[in-house]
Order: sequence, then C-alpha cells, then structure tokens
Amino acid sequence: MTGRAPFISRLSLTGFRNYPHLTLKPDSRPVVLTGPNGAGKTNLLEAVSFLSPGRGLRRAPQDQIAHINGDGFWAVFADITEGGEATRIGIGLQPAANGPERSKKLRINQANAASAESLLDYLRILWLTPAMDGLFTGPAGDRRRFLDRLVLAGDPGHGRRVNSYEKALTGRNRLLDAPRPDTSWLDGLESQVAELGVAVGFARRELVQRLDARLYAESGPDETFPKAALALEGSFEQLLAAGERPAIEVEQDFRDLLRNGRRRDAAAGRTLDGPHRSDLLVHHRDKDMPAALASTGEQKALLIGLVLAHARLVSELDGRSPVLLLDEIAAHLDPVRRAALFDALLELGGQAWMTGTDPVLFEALGTRAQHMRVDGGGVTQIA
Repeated sequence: MTGRAPFISRLSLTGFRNYPHLTLKPDSRPVVLTGPNGAGKTNLLEAVSFLSPGRGLRRAPQDQIAHINGDGFWAVFADITEGGEATRIGIGLQPAANGPERSKKLRINQANAASAESLLDYLRILWLTPAMDGLFTGPAGDRRRFLDRLVLAGDPGHGRRVNSYEKALTGRNRLLDAPRPDTSWLDGLESQVAELGVAVGFARRELVQRLDARLYAESGPDETFPKAALALEGSFEQLLAAGERPAIEVEQDFRDLLRNGRRRDAAAGRTLDGPHRSDLLVHHRDKDMPAALASTGEQKALLIGLVLAHARLVSELDGRSPVLLLDEIAAHLDPVRRAALFDALLELGGQAWMTGTDPVLFEALGTRAQHMRVDGGGVTQIA
C-alpha cells in the first residue's frame, strides 16, 4: 500500500513500569518483541500507546505506571520520523511547577502541547490485545470504547466530545437525583447532552458505515480472515436513522426525549436514552451469525480482520499508514493465518509492534522485521 508511513525511530523510557531506563532505536520495519511472560513486552506496547490520545492500551491510572522502586514519576520520549524529518514527543507524569503534586505533561518539539489531540498530527496508533479477545461476548461498554478508539483514529476531536458528553450526562444524573432540581439548569445541561450526544452518534455511525462497506468490498471465499458485518443498535440509533435531517433537528428531538424522560430517569438513577447506551453489533458475514456465537478461533480471526480493515481505511483517509500494536498476536494462529497476517502488515507499510513468547512463531518474517529479546528489564537485538 502506497502512502506516507511515519514510524517511531527512537523510544526512551524513564521510570516506566519495569524499565528504570531504556532506549530503543527501531527502523520502519515491523518490531518483534519476544521473551518470557512478565518480561515487560506489553509494557513496551503500552509506552507506545501513550503517543496517542487517551489512557493507553491498559487504561491504567497515571500514578500506577511508575517503576515500583522509582520516585513515582515516569516519562516516555519518542522520535517520530516521516520523510526524513523527526518530531520529538515527550509525555509523562512529572512534578508540578509549584509544590509536590504530580501532573501529566505533554511536549512536542520541546514546547507544551495544546492538547493530546495534537498527537494525531504526527501518528495514528491502533492496537489489539488479549484483553480484547472477549470483545464480542463482553459488555456493550467494551464495544463502545473499542468503537470510539476506531473513530478517534480518523477524527481527532472525537475523544474530547465523548469525554464532554459523559461529564454533561453525569451532571444531569446528579441534578435529577436532587429533591427539587432547578429546571432551567436542567434545560441547559440537556442542551449540552443533546448537542454532544448527536455529534458522538453521527461520528460513530459514519465510521461504522465506512468500515462495513470496506469489509463488504474486501470479503470473498478465499479470505484468510473472515469478514465482519457491522451495525449500531439502540434507541438513540433509531433517532439518528429517522431520515436524513440536519443535526439541529436531531438535537431537538433528543432534547425532547430527555425532557420527557426525566421522571423515568430519576427513578432509574441514570439516563436511559443516548449514545452511552448504544451497542456495536458484529456478525460473521459469511456464516450470517452473530460474532458472539462463533468459535473462539473464529472470533479472534474476525477481530484481526476488523482491525486490519480499519487500518487500511485509516491509511486511505489520512494518507498515512497507522502504527499497529499487536500483543500476543501469533500464539493462537495457525501457520496459514500467521503468514497472511505478516503479509497484510507488510502491505500496509506502517510500523507494527508485535509480542510473543516464542520467537519461532515469527521466523517467517526473517529480515523483513527487526527481532528483539525482552528479559529482566532489558532489550537486546536478535540477529
């Protein structure tokens, strides 16, 4: 696949997880990290994931990331190289300017960044971890978070809108819980919830439609990874689907829905309508069955195919190949699917970071990848 392919050419960690100090200097080829369980392979992927907006692939609290024997602070520095030019990014939990408090800092080329969204100007990062293996059978909230990560890769403002929506929703729920809520204040909060919720819903729907169309176009009887069919489900989706109308009209309908549901929502202790209740439906396209009913192996293959299709979509829309973080990706794939995965990653052209306990699983990559051994808080290059 042609296009730009920014990559991480230097990764330096200080006080991060089990790494007091570490510096890696990879090139644009896939990075294969092998070593025993608990050696720190996933920690390296987590460090890279902080070069994207959000809480990282583990969603861990900031104060739980520092090295256990350190001073409580941690930092990740990376050089992002594209077209021969490097951008230096630094992120971490650092001492506050005044007093002993700690605060998260983000700097790009030695200057304070306006927001985490600025990271998307330099790099798009997607990931797949073993914790996501139960995505199709787990709670709807997991699928919403997964979908929002997919949307964020192409829409830098999506994460901010989701966070603002959740804050406004929390404010509404608290106000409804009051004995005599201020109706004018409630009206204002519901206007915020409606405006943000509709923006979130439209962004999700657009991504699902684009990705579903791409999966349909790529599907065929000879595909190594089965293709998924995607849809969104929920009362809010019915509101969005009621004809092609301007967003302002949909917002008004959502406000009316919230206003009419105040008594019901107060009794329930939560808001029962909105994009926070939506669910991402995933079907096995060829077998015409819910992904949740497929075998464990088929679910894994469906998820890999979904992530690869999304990576191709991001590359097409953004003009840059994303960086992929694939944790323990090859352990449960047969040789045919492993080879197909490696070929797909190389075709994408972006840097991919893969982990595994057995180096043999990655031998087929040969010199097309850079192989590193992780053990005891250190990383060594494998010839």
